[in-house]
Amino acid sequence: MSDTRRRVKVYTLNEDRQWDDRGTGHVSSTFVEQVKGISLLVRAESDGSLLLESKISPNTAYQKQQDTLIVWSEADNYDLALSFQEKAGCDEIWEKICQVQGKDPALDITQDPIDESEEERFEEIPETSHLVELPPCELSRLEEIADLVTSVLSSPIRREKLALALMSEGYIKKLLGLFRVCEDLDNREGLHHLYEIVRGVLFLNKAALFEVMFSDDCIMDVVGCLEYDPALVQPKRHREFLTKTAKFKEVIPITDSELRQKIHQTYRVQYIQDIILPTPSVFEENFLSTLTSFIFFNKVEIVSMLQEDEKFLTEVFAQLTDEGTDDSKRRELVNFVKEFCAFSQTLQPQNRDAFFKTLANLGILPALEIVMGMDDLQVRAAATDIFSYLVEFSPSMVREFVMQEPQQTDDDVLLINVVIKQMICDSDPELGGAVQLMGLLRTLIDPENMLASTNKTEKTEFLSFFYKYCMHVLTAPLLANTAHDKNSKDLQEGSTKINPVCPDNFQTAQLLALILELLTFCVEHHTYHIKTYIMNKDLLRRVLVLMNSKHTFLALCALRFMRRIIGLKDEYYNRYIIKGNLFEPVINALLDNGTRYNLLNSAIIELFEFIKVEDIKSLIAHIVDNFYKALESIEYVQTFKGLKGRYEQEKDRQSQRLNRSFFAPGRYRRDARSLDKDEELWFNDDEDDDDGEAVDKRMEDDFSDSYGKYMEAKKGKLHVCYYLSPQSLCFNLVCCFSQTALVGLVDYPDDEDEEEEDEEEEQSPRKRPRLSS
Repeated sequence: MSDTRRRVKVYTLNEDRQWDDRGTGHVSSTFVEQVKGISLLVRAESDGSLLLESKISPNTAYQKQQDTLIVWSEADNYDLALSFQEKAGCDEIWEKICQVQGKDPALDITQDPIDESEEERFEEIPETSHLVELPPCELSRLEEIADLVTSVLSSPIRREKLALALMSEGYIKKLLGLFRVCEDLDNREGLHHLYEIVRGVLFLNKAALFEVMFSDDCIMDVVGCLEYDPALVQPKRHREFLTKTAKFKEVIPITDSELRQKIHQTYRVQYIQDIILPTPSVFEENFLSTLTSFIFFNKVEIVSMLQEDEKFLTEVFAQLTDEGTDDSKRRELVNFVKEFCAFSQTLQPQNRDAFFKTLANLGILPALEIVMGMDDLQVRAAATDIFSYLVEFSPSMVREFVMQEPQQTDDDVLLINVVIKQMICDSDPELGGAVQLMGLLRTLIDPENMLASTNKTEKTEFLSFFYKYCMHVLTAPLLANTAHDKNSKDLQEGSTKINPVCPDNFQTAQLLALILELLTFCVEHHTYHIKTYIMNKDLLRRVLVLMNSKHTFLALCALRFMRRIIGLKDEYYNRYIIKGNLFEPVINALLDNGTRYNLLNSAIIELFEFIKVEDIKSLIAHIVDNFYKALESIEYVQTFKGLKGRYEQEKDRQSQRLNRSFFAPGRYRRDARSLDKDEELWFNDDEDDDDGEAVDKRMEDDFSDSYGKYMEAKKGKLHVCYYLSPQSLCFNLVCCFSQTALVGLVDYPDDEDEEEEDEEEEQSPRKRPRLSS
């Protein structure tokens, strides 16, 4: 019995005027030799460490609140509180404090807090002037009472004196009796004075007064007084709202009368603070700190009482998942759980951890899996809010649950797939719910909050799960809306928009933008998994179809996806882009944009500027070789001329290197039979690469003819050094042999015949065929 009686939580008030939980332990009052006095000691129940050691000072003002709280200030702006599990323990420690200070335990405050400036004034002014004498509680004296209450607010000492006077004479209940009389008589002047009085009493910021004012038999009269603000022409009808409009619904009957009363009280006090009382001024901002603490500790108590009642919560989840539960009942159950989770936000991290573990053990995630897939919009919205509380608190807990699902169910009803489908099917034109769900998905797939243990990594396991079971659901709308129908007759002749399926519907475009934002996040954080997926699905090609959308924000999302890929400077991605000729839709968009100086224009130019600045050689060569003729007319930026300059410099370096290698054949020669991996890949490249096949064959034929003629004329032996490709071999030979013997091997920039031939064989980006699926 002693252990539970003395079990306490230690709280400290932070700079934001919020209470921080410092831990749970057991309190005792003991003489401490070092401080030469009786001290309050709290030792943690987990490991016995000392959570608090505070000497009971004769001059410290201790306050007893709500029967189980003791609050005091150790120093300036450092407030402490002990929250007892049982009232008996609080009474025991309170008696010890009063014994040390020589005070009556019947009081709820042991000292009057006095700061230095007030203390000096206290010494200068006669003592009798500090005694607050309340006028008789009569209708004719209401104005005098209102003036008194208003005048003391600027003085901490007088506030304390007034609070003690109001408590000792039972004055609050007498005032509320006058309120009923004034209302019956429609005495507006008296009602306006009572508004000032009750508002001033609240600003006294005393928990003992709040206990009286917010009791069941007083709180509605307090609300009634606050309806008659003199600044309003007509009084507000707050009581009507609280009694008729706001209904307390017991989804499962609450048998504990104390818990039910605490819930009613907390709701009404929160209403007073948030709705009735005006926003405090700079000078009043600390007047209601105790009211905030009152609500805070009430919520902590409600959550704790509900959490400990496992029978109640078990019944809630049983009915929530029962197929026989009617829709209205299920809606009430989901809203209750949502509000329950919202209350939990008042808990400190360690208590919140225990709270969510309790919900997880009771089956909140399987329940969400069911209710999030229902047709009722209100149920789905509330379930989404509950899911957000769980994800924000512990994404690892959610991931652990979903990774166990494939063993028990099929892909369609996996929790994450249910979330993705809700995002895709959001009926809101502005996609408010989809945006919220997209943020939760990003949290779940973010490797930064994934844990790693000694023998397994959550990142590896979860990402493998996600790409196997969920990624195809996420990308389904994107792939469906970027399918290219080559036989479509809807395309007008000469149109630059090649994809009639590209969405023009604003809501669909918004959805695809959200999906692209998530995929762009994956490119940046998932590396291997997303790279494999992009390659296998040819995803970038499909994304770039959206460059044709009439919605510029969607085209920018597609461009951002490509920009993030190029930003990785990964040669696998670069080869994929080159082989698929994936710059074509980007350059087409730039040319279609014309001379308009807008965000799309700037974003595309920034992409090419990045390639130039980072000197990504393979991409530079590809762009210059294939698109420079279409881009050289763009002169308002130097980006494309800079790309050509980089290209020429690299070409000169390669030429010099190959010259040196030919004149030192013994140093650089290697066995013609030993090819490195890149060479094998080049020689064994896919035979269906139509873009490069004709060029390769032409160069091979040219080389065979020229080399055969040369060998017939030359009887000596020749050492040939080749690097990477037949083109390199041809270039090496040209550097050493006479031009007359090897005409046609080199594509000289000033060769007009070659330029004419290129113009015939290759089309400009505007004339070339656009993307195909």
